[in-house]
Amino acid sequence: MLQRILEVRGLLKYFPIASGIFSRVSEWVRAVDNVSFGVQSGETFGLVGESGCGKTTTGRCVLRLIEPTGGEIAFKGQDLTKLPKKDLMKIRREMSIVFQNPFASLNPRMTVKDTVAEPLLIHNVCRREQIESRVSDLLRKVGLSQEHMRRFPHEFSGGQRQRITIARALSLNPRFMVLDEPTSALDVSVQAHILNLLRDLKEDLGLTYLFISHDLDVVEYMSDRIGVMYLGKMAEMGPSGEIYENSKHPYTRALFSSIPIPDPLQRRKDVPLSGEIPSSVNPPPGCRFHPRCVQAMKACSEKEPEMREMGKDHFVACHLY
Repeated sequence: MLQRILEVRGLLKYFPIASGIFSRVSEWVRAVDNVSFGVQSGETFGLVGESGCGKTTTGRCVLRLIEPTGGEIAFKGQDLTKLPKKDLMKIRREMSIVFQNPFASLNPRMTVKDTVAEPLLIHNVCRREQIESRVSDLLRKVGLSQEHMRRFPHEFSGGQRQRITIARALSLNPRFMVLDEPTSALDVSVQAHILNLLRDLKEDLGLTYLFISHDLDVVEYMSDRIGVMYLGKMAEMGPSGEIYENSKHPYTRALFSSIPIPDPLQRRKDVPLSGEIPSSVNPPPGCRFHPRCVQAMKACSEKEPEMREMGKDHFVACHLY
C-alpha cells in the first residue's frame, strides 16, 4: 500500500485588502478556504479549475513559499506550518517547484551553470570542484548538453528554458515537486516533449508530483488522481479515469464538457453554465457554485456541502448526494 508523502488539512490562505488613509485591512481575499487533500508517494496528483480558483496559491502554500493563514501541511509526517526556519531549510531539499513562465523564473544575469548550481551551494551539498560535473549530469537528464552551461537564458527557446528550470528543481534530488502549469507558456509541440520528459523523470527518479494546470487534457495525461477546485474550495476529488468518465459535481461536468473532441462527427453533451465567477472577497453563502448551477436547491444557498465518498477514493462536495 502506498504511503502518503503529503497531507493537507483545512488549508486557508487569505490576502488582506487595505483601504483608507491609514491602510487598514477592510476585507480579505479568500484565495484558499478550507482545502484538504493527500498525495501518495510516487503518484501525480492533478489540481484543476478555472483561473483564480486558488490552484497556484495552494501549491505555493504547500512549499511555504507563501505563508498559509491556517491549516496543516504534513510532509512525511511533519507539519511544515510549525517547523522553525532551520528545520524547514532541511526539508526544502526534498521539495521543489517548476514555475509557469520559464523566462520570468530565470535570472537573466546568471549563466545556466550558475542557475542550476545555486541550490547546491546554498544547501552546501556539493564541493565547488564537483559543481561542473554535477551540473553537466543534470543538464543531460533534461535533454541539454554540457555546452549549454555557459550560456544565458535569452539564448534559449521557451522549451529549453523550461528544461533548465527542471534541472534546477532536480539539483537537490527532491522527492516531491510542485509543477505549476509547467507547459502553459509553451507551444503545443514543445509541450508534448516537456510532459514526456516529466513522466520519464518521475519513473526514473521515483518522484511525486503535484501537477497544477487549467489544461484538462494535459491533466488527464499526467495525473493518477485529480482534485477539482472552484473559488478556493475543493469540489470533487478522485482517480483520474473516474473523474473524467463519471464526474459527479455539476461544476466538474460543466468544466469537462468544454474539452473539444478532435473529431468533427462527434459532439460532447454541453452542460449549462451561466453567469460569472463570484468574487472571492465576498463569496456566496452555502455552496459557492450554486449561483451558476442549474441543479441548485434551497439547501445549496443555506449550507456548505460536505465532502462525501461516492466510490473508492472518489469524493464530491454537493447537496445532490
